[in-house]
Amino acid sequence: MTAQVPHILVVGGGYVGMYTAYGLRRAARKGRIRVTVVDPRSVMTYQPFLPEAAAGSVEPRHVVVPLRKTLKGCRVVTGRVTGIDHAHKVAKVTPEEGPEYELAYDQIVVALGSIARTLPIPGLADEATGFKNVEEAIALRNKVLDRLDVASSQPDPVLRKSALTFVFIGGGYAGVEAFAELEDMARYATRYYDNIKPEDMHWVLVEATDRILPEVGPDLGKYTVDQLRKRNMDIRLETRLESCEKGRVVLSDGDEFDADTIVWTAGVKANPALAATDFPLDEKGRVKALANLRIEGVADAWTAGDNAAVPDLTSETGAYCAPNAQHAVRQARQLAANILRVVDGQPPQDYEHKYVGSVASLGLHKGVAQLYGVKVKGWLAWFLHRTYHVSRVPTFNRKARVILDWTLALFFRREVTSLGSLQTPNDEFRRATQS
Repeated sequence: MTAQVPHILVVGGGYVGMYTAYGLRRAARKGRIRVTVVDPRSVMTYQPFLPEAAAGSVEPRHVVVPLRKTLKGCRVVTGRVTGIDHAHKVAKVTPEEGPEYELAYDQIVVALGSIARTLPIPGLADEATGFKNVEEAIALRNKVLDRLDVASSQPDPVLRKSALTFVFIGGGYAGVEAFAELEDMARYATRYYDNIKPEDMHWVLVEATDRILPEVGPDLGKYTVDQLRKRNMDIRLETRLESCEKGRVVLSDGDEFDADTIVWTAGVKANPALAATDFPLDEKGRVKALANLRIEGVADAWTAGDNAAVPDLTSETGAYCAPNAQHAVRQARQLAANILRVVDGQPPQDYEHKYVGSVASLGLHKGVAQLYGVKVKGWLAWFLHRTYHVSRVPTFNRKARVILDWTLALFFRREVTSLGSLQTPNDEFRRATQS
């Protein structure tokens, strides 16, 4: 009897993977299907809240969703899928420990998502950090606060200036929100230092194009630049990072300076693990998908999200759906419904969603938004940003915890304690063994 129950393998536990499995969990509990989710991480990260987690507005644990707790009725495997042979319906899984093994399935959901899109820039791998998961957000928060401690205790003006220089590469949502939120936190933290003023810090945003936040339109993008510059933040448009070896930042506009903190947020690309599959890929390395979220020309295979080229049926130019959370969450829900329809012998339905707009936070009580063509700035945009994203955080548990974090922040001052030693927990013990 068990062998006749369709086995659905979900490769990836991000937006698409988690929400798809979430939509299938009830059918799995009833025994209609079996669902297995494979991901190297045992949690799903709600990335829009990473800037607030880094700035201390939200507890980092509250922006991650534990897969095993949320996906009751589904099997969760912590491992990395290193290859898919769909012709034989087998996936290769490499667990964190132990040998690689094969996992058979009847239907597969390819939800590998995206990774940071990097360039061969000298020093980038050694000196920069990304901003795609909660570990990076925590590390960046600790780094910024730790640099304030270093600068406050450092008599050398050259080292002090380097410690107080923070460079962000990329003017999209992730870059601008992290840039603005962390500056807002650091500005607040300077009140506790008798020898550091906000104007002593040098916050630099480097963007290769002629504007930032393209999703909110040119007007709000220009407004954002103006607002950030009023906070004495250095915005470099039409500028590229040429090198950052040993912390020496070299820009295409000819400027050079030292910086202890360099953050890379210059876009994403489809997960390169897709190359180890027999699915059709487009020129950008994304899986080719039909409007009903089936993989093009392949039976019993589905895809959505950042790693998929899904036709946007609301576009008159034949465009594909943008790689963002708004589409990914809705695609995942449609995908889960389509799988259940196919299991019941019904045809799948097309995914169609008109993009409603975008919201962005620029620090506490500051933001920009464009919803249904209406442009909003300042406090109201910041409020809309929080309202929209808390409505999208999975599970009531996480929604309640995030709202509680914000509520407590109304009565208590911002927490600006650095826990930098978390990155090197054994240093003190090593020093003790050498004494």
